[in-house]
Amino acid sequence: MKLLTSTLCLGLWLFAIPGFSQNNDPGRISGSFQTDVQYLFEDSVIGANAVDERVLSNSFLQLTYNRGNLSAGLRYEAYLNPLLGFDGRYEGQGIAYRFAEYQGDKLDITVGNFYDQFGNGIVFRSYQEWGLGIDNSVDGIRVQFRPKEGLTLKGIIGKQRKFWERTESILRGADVDMSVNDLFPALKESKTRLFLGGSIMSKYQQDDDLILQLPENVSAFGGRFRLIRGGLSVDGEAAYKINDPFQLNKFVYNPGNALYLNASYATKGFGLLFSAKRIDNFDFRSERQVSLQELSLSFLPPISKLHTYRLPTLYPYATQLNGEVGIQGTLLYTIPKSTVLGGKYGTKLQLNYSRIHGLDTTFVEPNFRYETSFIGDPGNLYFQDINLEINRRMTKDLRLIFTYIYLKYNKDIIEFNSVNAGYGIVNTHIQVLETQYKLSRRVSLRTELQHMYTKQDLGSWALALAEISISPNWYFTVFDEWNYANPNPELRVHYYNGQVAYAFESSRISFGYSRQRRGLLCVGGICREVPAANGFSLSISSSF
Repeated sequence: MKLLTSTLCLGLWLFAIPGFSQNNDPGRISGSFQTDVQYLFEDSVIGANAVDERVLSNSFLQLTYNRGNLSAGLRYEAYLNPLLGFDGRYEGQGIAYRFAEYQGDKLDITVGNFYDQFGNGIVFRSYQEWGLGIDNSVDGIRVQFRPKEGLTLKGIIGKQRKFWERTESILRGADVDMSVNDLFPALKESKTRLFLGGSIMSKYQQDDDLILQLPENVSAFGGRFRLIRGGLSVDGEAAYKINDPFQLNKFVYNPGNALYLNASYATKGFGLLFSAKRIDNFDFRSERQVSLQELSLSFLPPISKLHTYRLPTLYPYATQLNGEVGIQGTLLYTIPKSTVLGGKYGTKLQLNYSRIHGLDTTFVEPNFRYETSFIGDPGNLYFQDINLEINRRMTKDLRLIFTYIYLKYNKDIIEFNSVNAGYGIVNTHIQVLETQYKLSRRVSLRTELQHMYTKQDLGSWALALAEISISPNWYFTVFDEWNYANPNPELRVHYYNGQVAYAFESSRISFGYSRQRRGLLCVGGICREVPAANGFSLSISSSF
C-alpha cells in the first residue's frame, strides 16, 4: 500500500508542475475491463475432477489518466478464485499495477510498474500474457533518453512482480538502440538501412545456499543488428549469460548463450524466410527457487510455426530453455490469377519446415559443468513440422483453405523434460479444410473439418466446426472434437463446445459451454498446462 500511495502522490505532484504539462488541458481518462468466469462440473470420463468451488473468476480493471506529456494509472485485479489451471498463488484481489510517467521530446521517466524489452527480448523482457497467467512487470524506475535522432539510451532498476509480492532480487539493466542511417547524415539517403543495438541485464540475489557457492550478481549481455535493402532483410542477436546454477538447470555452472539469425526476401507474389537459433543454458530467472514459467527475465522466441487450428495444438512446441538447436524455412508463392492453377483470383501457397533438436552434453564434473558441440545432437529430435497451406478464392463469396501438417513431437522432453517418461516421439498427420462463405452482405459462414491420424499417445482425432457471423454484433460457434481412436475404448469421447458472443461499440460479451481436453496451452512458444474441464464460461470485456 505504501508503494501505491507513493507512486500516485508522485504522479499527482508531477501533474501540478506547470513545466511538465499543459495547464489548460483537463486531461482524459481511458481504461479497459475484463472478467472471465467458469462454472465447473465433475467429469470423471475425461479426468475433470470435482472442485471445491464451482464458480471461478479472473478479473481486472485498468485506468489511465493522461494530461499533456504526463500519464498515471493503475490496474485492479481479482482472482476469486483463480481459473482452473492458473497458479493458486494468484488468489486474492488488490492493486497489482500502478505507475506515473513523463514523456518528453528527449527524456521519458517512468516510476512504478512497467513492461519493456531490450531488442528481441532475449536478454530482458517483461510482459503480461493474460491467457497464460504470466505477469513479469518490473516495479521500479525506467529512464529513456534520446540525445539525438537515431540514438536511444534506456536504463531500468527495480524488482519483478511475484504474484502479489515482489522478488527478493534487484534487477538492473541498460540498452542502447541505434539507427546508423539517422546518426550519420551522409547515409540518410542510402537504400540500405542498418540498425545496431546492445543490452546488459543484471540481477542481484543473496547466496543463501549452505552447500554450493552461488554467484550473487548474474549478468547477461546481448548485441544485435538488422540490415534492410529493398525486399531483403537480415537480422540477428547474440547473448551471453554468466554461470547461474539454480534448480531448473540442475545447478550446472556452465555460462549460457543464445544465438538467433533471421533472413527474409519478399517481392510481388513471392517470399522466402529462413531462421536459425541455438540456445545453451539460457534460462534466466530473477530468483533461483522457481518452477515452470515463473519469474522469467527473458523471452526466447520460438522457431516453429504457431498453428491456430485446434487439433495441431494438441502437440505445440515449447521452447526448451536449457538447450536446443533449430532451423525454420518458409516459402510463400502466389500463383497468378487467370491461369490454369491460379484460377480467376489467384492461389496462395505456403510451405513451411522447422526442425529442433537437443544438445549433445558430456558432463566433465557431474552436476556442475558439461561440454557440448555447437551443432548439438541432430539425432536427439525434439520437434519437426512440415506443413503446406493452399489458399484459394473460388468465387467472390467463397474461399477454401486446405492445410496438411506432419508433426514429430518428442513428448518425453517437451512435456516432462525426461528421456524416460515412456511416450517417445509422437508422429501425426493432420489435414484441415476451412471454408469461408459470405451468405449475404451481413452474414458469413466459416467451417472447419480437421483430422489427425496417429498410432501413438491418445490415437486419432476428428473435429468439425461451424461459425456464423452476423455483422456487426453477433457471433455463434459450435464444434465437436472427437478422440475416436483412443487406445482405451472408454475414452473415445466427444468434446463438445459452443459459444455465442455479442459485440457492441468497444465491448464484447460471450457465453459458452465446453468439455475441455487436458493439454498444453501455448502462446509464442511459452506454455502452461490446461487441466481437463467441463462447464460453462462467461467473458465480458470493454474498453473506454
